[in-house]
Amino acid sequence: MVKIEVFGVGCPKCRKTEENCRQAVRELGIEAEVVHVYDQMEMLRRGITDNPSVVIDGKLMLGGRVPEVHEVKKWLSTRK
Repeated sequence: MVKIEVFGVGCPKCRKTEENCRQAVRELGIEAEVVHVYDQMEMLRRGITDNPSVVIDGKLMLGGRVPEVHEVKKWLSTRK
């Protein structure tokens, strides 16, 4: 199962990022766990400084902007 982590403090951009990730998972019909990490200390421990950020299976995919659904689908389709 794929693990998608959305890092952000809960602002509208962070919520939209989580929504887009969930939409991509639905459209691809894959099994994935989507979690939103709000804890700023955890973000710093993981080296994440930009909000929102997306991590898929431990790999930072994007930071500092909201990804489009098609971007997330591409990441999920090409992951190894």
